[in-house]
Order: sequence, then C-alpha cells, then structure tokens
Amino acid sequence: MKKSDATFYVSIALTLAIVLWGLVLPTSFEKAGNATFGYLIANYGWLYTLSMSSFVIFCAYLAFSKYGSIKLGPDNSKPEYTLVSWFAMLFSAGMGIGLVFWGAAEPMNFYVNPIIGIEGGSPEAAAFAMQQSFMHWGLHPWANYSVLALAMAYMQFRKGKPGLVSSVFIPVVGEKAVKSWFGKMIDVFAIFATVAGVATSLGLGTYQINAGLNYLFGVPETSMVQIIIVGVITAIFMFSAMAGVDKGMKFISNLNVGVILLMLVICFLVGPTLLILKVFVESLGNYMGGFVTASFEMGTFTNDSWYGDWTVFYWAWWIAWAPFVGSFIARISKGRTIREFITGVLLAPTLASFIWFAVFGSMGLEQGMDIAKEAIASTPTALFVVLSKYPMGMIISIIAVILLCTFFITSADAATFVLGMLSSKGDLNPSVGKKLLWGGIQSGLALALMLAGSNGLKMLQTISLVAAFPFIFIMIFAMISMIKSLKSEKIGNREQAEQTEGIEIEQIN
Repeated sequence: MKKSDATFYVSIALTLAIVLWGLVLPTSFEKAGNATFGYLIANYGWLYTLSMSSFVIFCAYLAFSKYGSIKLGPDNSKPEYTLVSWFAMLFSAGMGIGLVFWGAAEPMNFYVNPIIGIEGGSPEAAAFAMQQSFMHWGLHPWANYSVLALAMAYMQFRKGKPGLVSSVFIPVVGEKAVKSWFGKMIDVFAIFATVAGVATSLGLGTYQINAGLNYLFGVPETSMVQIIIVGVITAIFMFSAMAGVDKGMKFISNLNVGVILLMLVICFLVGPTLLILKVFVESLGNYMGGFVTASFEMGTFTNDSWYGDWTVFYWAWWIAWAPFVGSFIARISKGRTIREFITGVLLAPTLASFIWFAVFGSMGLEQGMDIAKEAIASTPTALFVVLSKYPMGMIISIIAVILLCTFFITSADAATFVLGMLSSKGDLNPSVGKKLLWGGIQSGLALALMLAGSNGLKMLQTISLVAAFPFIFIMIFAMISMIKSLKSEKIGNREQAEQTEGIEIEQIN
C-alpha cells in the first residue's frame, strides 16, 4: 500500500459514494442514470459511431504503415508470453462472460425484433441478426481496445513511463500536466469505469450461472445461492490474483480456451453442422460486404430507435471497458511489434467471436420463432433453452456453466490486476494486498447491487456508461499521441542499419 496516492483514495471514495447513492436512493439513482445516458445516446450517438469507426481506420493505418515494425519496448526486446497464452489472456479479458451471455440470445433477439422494414422471423431477419451480431462483436470493439492498449504499451515499454492511462497524454500535454490533478482525474475515471463495468459483468455472470444451475438441476434462484456463487468464485480469482499473471491468469486463460474449444467442437458435431458452416460463410460475407454502411448506420432516416438501443449502446459499453481491457492488454504485450500487436488483437479474437456466434446463433435460429421467443424471454437462460433441444444438451450446458465460471475468474482477475496497477502509480507488479482489496470491492459491489433489487446492476451499468463518456476524447487523444510519438521514431535509420547488418552477415558467410 506504500505507493497509494490521491488517485487511490479518491477512486475508493467515488466508488463508495456511487454505491451508497444506488442503495439508499435507488429511484433518484435510476432517474439520473437513465436521463443522462438517454441524453448522451440521443445527442452524441453520432460521436460514438464516428469514434468507433475511426479506431478501426487508425489501427488499419498503423498495421500497414512504416511504423508497424516498431517494437513495444527496446528494439532487442522479446515477447513475454507465447502467442497462444497471449491470445488466451487478451480474449478472456476482452470478451469474458458477455460472449456466453449473448452467444445465442443476441441473434435470436434480433431475429424476433429486427429493425424497421424487416419482418421478425423472416429469412431477412435471420441474416440481419447474424450480420449485426458480427458487427457488435467484431473488429470495432477490438480496435477500440487496441487504441488505448497500444498507446499505453508504447509509453510503458518504449518510453519507460508509468503504466497509467494518463501516461498516453504525455506527448501531447507534457509530463508536468500529467502529474497534476489533470492526470489524476483521468486515472480516477479509468478506475471507476473499470470497477463499475466489471462489477456489472460479474453480477450478470452470477445471474446466468444461477439460472443455468436452476434450469439444469433445479437449484433455486435465491439471494443465498448467489452469495455462495460470488463467494466461491471470488475466493478462486483472489487466489489466482495472488499467484500473479504468469502462474494465475495465464493458466486459467489457457484453460478457458480449452473449454471453449471443447464446447464448440461438441456443438458443431451435435448441432446443425452444415447450417453452421453456411451461416458462418454467408454472415462473414454480409459483414464484409456491408462493413462500411453498417459501421456508420444510425437509423436516422427511418427514425428507428433500434440502433440507439443496441449498436450505440454496444459502442458505449466497449468504450467503458477500454480502460480495463486496454490496460491489461498493454501489460502483457511487451516485446511485440505494432503490426504484430494490431494483427493479433484485432483479427484472432474477432474470428473467434464470429465462430462462436455462427455456432450458437445457428443452433438458436434453427429452432424457429417459438423457441426464439421462449429463449429471449429470459436472457440468462437463453443459451440453456437452446442447448436443451439438442443431443448431449445436459453435458454441453454443464460445460457452459464451467465456462461462465472460468470467464468470471479471468475477468475479475485481470480487473484486480489493472485496478492495482492504476491505483499504485502505474506499478506493473502491484502488491497482493492492493489486488485483494480491489477484488473484494468488485465482488462486494456486484453482490450489494444484486441484492438491492432487480434494477441495481442495470443502473450501475448505466452509470458506468455515463462515466466512460469522456473516454471517447481520451481515446482520440491516444491516437494523436501515438502519431506524434511515432513521427519522432527514426524508422529510416533503423531499417537502413538492419539492412546493412544483413549485408555484412551475408558477406561473412
């Protein structure tokens, strides 16, 4: 705790104040959150949309530019983790519980309730459902993570600056300003957005684990069961946090990927195999063919609120998660080139998400309108309703519950690490005590709002989205900062030196 400063104490105070507001004055909490977020969506939906698309363009530019060969660290640095472990950790932190929660529910929801002009339950609705699911979980969220992660990793490992979100501002405003109240305010926002966003996901994950146990084994959906679920998983992820990234997070993330592959293979074999293949190929084509239009679509001319309710909401949610996921990805990416980083962070997780949605979306859509309506009546049980219609449904559902637990653990573990880092002046190896404190706060916050009422978690989610609005501008500054910093790199001289070294070696041989 010796490295704690004002950022730590202000973050704790802000988090507790927001939670007390939600617990003591829930009606006021709900009205304020809904009104503010509604205002942001209505008046700044265009900014969310434009920003998310600009992140994709920025990443594509860097990947193909002359700067792609620059390493996130000294020129002679090597990656700390293998490609498999690196991918497993960034994927587990970046998608987590949401992928299981929405894998079947989202395509079926869009199938039943598409945009204006498409009839629910029609073939057009099915194609639309898959294309939009690909859009929401595709390149955009990962480009969003990449922008902040890349800027932080560059400043940490290339320039030797603290592992803080505020460090990305140094090339633009200078180190003195970043060390002032301005930088601390940015880090406080990052900490609060992380705590609120992860606590919301942990709460939703607890609901789905409880719903799955109820659907499978008749375990009651009660507060006591949810307390036990949170308690057991908190103990596991705290143990993992104590073990550190190498022995804890890496091991569970690799396990995660193994469970995902097992579940996908079984579902592919017992499900509508041919349909899954056809849906994947056609949806990928629809995604690529309509990428530009879908990236900027807002339903303006049809006065359709669907895009605000879903797409813009997703963009806001991914931006809210950027400080957490971006900070964690930055921490595990030392030694990789910018091109390798962007390719790995954008393409591999995007492809994995597409495969996931193709499998579970196909399994859900094949059941037709009646099952789709039954499934989306309760989102936490949607996946289990779909799986029950197939052979080995019980076994696959048990695997799904295990996967929910491992995703719960990896998300919470990564978040405790990031929170410890951000509240310890950017220490890349925060103390165990600091990590355990934040782990307890996250779980306690999720549990308190779950027990407070049905809207508790939803309102925390809304407040986190409101608090994360400034991160649009932080991300824009991150792009400006990266361009300014990269322009100072002596690319030509280094490439010439490498070529000269290669010629000398060839002559010796």
